[in-house]
Amino acid sequence: MIDLDVFQQYGGRLFSGLLVTIELTVISITLGAVLAALLTWARLSGPKAVRAAAFAYSYAVRGTPLLAQVFLVYYGSGQFRPELQALGLWQLFREPQFCVLLTFSLNTAAYQSEIFRGAVLAVPRGQMEAAKALALRPFLATFLVVVPQAIRHGLRGFGNEVVLVLKGSAVASVVTVYDLLGATRFAFQRTYDFQLYIAAAIVYIIIVELLRRGWNHLEARFRLKAAR
Repeated sequence: MIDLDVFQQYGGRLFSGLLVTIELTVISITLGAVLAALLTWARLSGPKAVRAAAFAYSYAVRGTPLLAQVFLVYYGSGQFRPELQALGLWQLFREPQFCVLLTFSLNTAAYQSEIFRGAVLAVPRGQMEAAKALALRPFLATFLVVVPQAIRHGLRGFGNEVVLVLKGSAVASVVTVYDLLGATRFAFQRTYDFQLYIAAAIVYIIIVELLRRGWNHLEARFRLKAAR
């Protein structure tokens, strides 16, 4: 039997947790995309030392668990409290949600940079050469010729990364951030009603399915434009 009283009592908290989950996903994906664009440039066009540094960053982040990274930033920042206070940053790093956002953004940036790099490399080299033949400057050639085609190549991978970040945001609950899973755990510890976790899982499934359908529609539109 479904105990509606539990959901009436904790429904508001669960909804607030859902909003936190969406906020974490949207902000980290957006900030990660900006950093990923810089990493992609560094990997493809930067000087040798910059390329090596960008590769090392991507390799290290993708090779370590997200949970370990969250612990490193959240608990490790306390070791640098005097330095952070001197810079006026301690008020930020003492907040769990900021540490989680920072970690998620740095983490997804590494994965997005690989998606972006693969998408750019998938564009035939002849496209850039043709743009140069038309006397387009490298900056214009990149944004008018390479980027539109790279978006089509990378759209599927980017969509998958959004879904992974959404599901991975549940890690935030281990450092007292009340996202959807954190709010569910809070309610469960007071009611011991396992239906709360089932409801949370259903919400995740619904969001992922909506993202999948929306992304499929977006991909179809890009393919249609490319065919014209």
